[in-house]
Amino acid sequence: MKRIGIIGGIGPETTVEYYRRILDLYRRRNPDGSAPYIIINSLDMKKPVEMLTGSKLKELATFLTEEVEKLARAGAAFALVAANTPHLVFDAIARQSRIPLISIVEATAEAAKAAGLKRLGLLGTRFTMQASFYPDALAAREIEVILPNEEEQVYIHRKYMDELVPGIILPETRERLMNIIKSLKDRAQIDGAILGGTELSLILRDETVFGVRILDTTQIHVEAAIARLISGKD
Repeated sequence: MKRIGIIGGIGPETTVEYYRRILDLYRRRNPDGSAPYIIINSLDMKKPVEMLTGSKLKELATFLTEEVEKLARAGAAFALVAANTPHLVFDAIARQSRIPLISIVEATAEAAKAAGLKRLGLLGTRFTMQASFYPDALAAREIEVILPNEEEQVYIHRKYMDELVPGIILPETRERLMNIIKSLKDRAQIDGAILGGTELSLILRDETVFGVRILDTTQIHVEAAIARLISGKD
C-alpha cells in the first residue's frame, strides 16, 4: 500500500487530528480491518513561525522543501502540509518536490465549488487572511472571499496562536468566532466560511453556523488524501 506523508507540527494539535481523521475515514471506506500507512514528519513550529513573522518566505520554502524530501526518502508516495499558512510557499515547494503534494487550498476551493457557494468568509492566522492564495484559488472558480474586519482579524490571530495552537479550547472564544461569522453574514451576505487555519477545526466542529456553511479545511484535506490513496494514483 502507498504511504501518506504528512508535514506536521504546524501545529501539533492538528497533526494529531489529521492522524485520527485519516484513520477514521479510511476505515469507514474500507471496513476490512486494514489501516493506511502514514509517515509523519513533525516539525518544531517555532522555526517556520519565525520565518513567517520575518517575511522570510524564500527560507521557509527551502526549509519545508527539505522536510518534504525527508518524507520522500522515507517512502511516502505523496504528501500533505498539515496547515494552511505554509501554503504561502506551496507552489515553490511543489515545484521542487519529487513526490506530489496535495494542496489544502485547491482541495477547499474545489469543495466550495461543488457546494455551489459564492461568497466565503475566511478565518485563519493573519498571514493566511492577508495572503492572496485563497482569494486567487476561489476567484478562478468565480467565488468571492470576504475578510473579517481589522479588529476581528487581530482577535482571530491572537486566539489562534495563544489558545488553539497550544490546544486550549475555551467556550467564550468559540462563541466570539461564531459571532464573527454571523457578522460577516449580516454585513456581506456570505453563504460559507473557510476555517483557513486547521486548528479552527478543533473549536468549530459544526457543519453550519447561523446558517453559514462551514468549510473545515482539515477534513477536506483528509478526504483528498484518502481519495488519492484509494485511487492508487501516485
